[in-house]
Amino acid sequence: MKMKKMKFALFFGNRGFMPAELIHSARLEMIKAVTDAGYDYLVMDENATRYGAVETRDEGRLYHDWLSSHKGEYDGVILCMPIFIDENGAIAALRDAGVPVLMQAYPDEIGKMDFAHRRDAFCGKFSITDVFYQYKVPFTVLKPHVVHPLSKEFKNNLDDFASICRVVNGMKRFTIGCIGARTTAFKTVRFDEVTLEKYGITVESFDLSELFHRVDELKDDEERVINKITRLKNYTNFSLVPNERTKTLAKFSVAIDEYIETYHLDAITLRCWNEMETYYRVCPCVLLSELNDRGIVASCEIDLCSAITMRAMNLASQKPTACLDWNNNYGNDLDKVILFHCGPVAQSLMREKGLVTDHKMFSKVDPDSGWGSNEGRINTFPMTFSNCKTEDGKLVIYASEGEFTDDEIEKSFFGCGGVAKINDLQNKLIRLARAGFKHHTTIGMGHMKDILLEAFSTYLHYDIVDIEK
Repeated sequence: MKMKKMKFALFFGNRGFMPAELIHSARLEMIKAVTDAGYDYLVMDENATRYGAVETRDEGRLYHDWLSSHKGEYDGVILCMPIFIDENGAIAALRDAGVPVLMQAYPDEIGKMDFAHRRDAFCGKFSITDVFYQYKVPFTVLKPHVVHPLSKEFKNNLDDFASICRVVNGMKRFTIGCIGARTTAFKTVRFDEVTLEKYGITVESFDLSELFHRVDELKDDEERVINKITRLKNYTNFSLVPNERTKTLAKFSVAIDEYIETYHLDAITLRCWNEMETYYRVCPCVLLSELNDRGIVASCEIDLCSAITMRAMNLASQKPTACLDWNNNYGNDLDKVILFHCGPVAQSLMREKGLVTDHKMFSKVDPDSGWGSNEGRINTFPMTFSNCKTEDGKLVIYASEGEFTDDEIEKSFFGCGGVAKINDLQNKLIRLARAGFKHHTTIGMGHMKDILLEAFSTYLHYDIVDIEK
């Protein structure tokens, strides 16, 4: 899916007895840093105040009103401290920003520590963070404590901050479609809808019979069904799938797309067994895989909580995510585990194109009943894993990191799996079990634990379970 270009509002602080000429150069350097990194910016007119910076309360109110006039246009604010700036103007300007705020302070240079050149932003950064803390205005601080805008380190800071902004702004308010009721056997995936609404997460529930009715109404020769068949066959290997089952899968895909479009769903979770297998002789794994591959978060088994963390990692990384079982030990290696599911893994997370098969779990007792399992192996990449639960009116979440390795899994192992290496895995599993987390985890490409925890705790106010200690 096409991602919009991130835009940051730029704030520059000032203080009268500090070297004011440093403000002008900071303005030029910050604009260059942001644009060179591929982001857009908003900046107050340079003539609105001295160098377009903010010192006094009145200047802070002026910036506040200017920022308010651009509400909805910016994803975050970069608070630039070229010197030890005035905290009164800064808090007046940004207390109602409503988006993440990145604190950036300039470093001093050895050989330029005289009063004409010394910045003291190292110290001043604490003055600003203290006042923002007192006013309960959330903010982001990253390493190093002071950093030049044109440095490699600040480029990394910008990219991390952009990810934080995507997670925060994308998770503040969104809608998950819940298609079907929880499978009776799986109490592990229960959730509290009212609790989620407190966090801006709306759940729209749909009866599975309604989905079936939509599928029954679709005709084989409809253009959207024909186009979907083409899409699915180009997406993965359908060579084994009977023609009638391919048509049925295409109809289910069209119907699910209709739900997403009609109800403006940002993610879905689907009851995937065993009614579809019993009555339609298909299994929707490959449809969830295809949705995830095009950036629409989709979890199986009505695990709605997994869809929440999948969405967060999708926003952070701008890459597909997956819901997987903590499924098997890997021999005697206590830091390795096979993470697996029947086939909802996005094709772009797999080593090679998958093969759609008759789901072995269903075909064992009822052959030809489960066409739609997209089999293959998960590729090698650094990964983040996370999941959440609702408990006592709170959204409780964890996040950690590992990597998918190139260790082989025998060919007879069905579905889509991969071997994950996670340091101190056994202790982490104990902490997950004692905290009441489910048999699923969700994974995303790349290491982004710190980004997620910053977004979850500082801005979204989720309760964090630390499984690292």
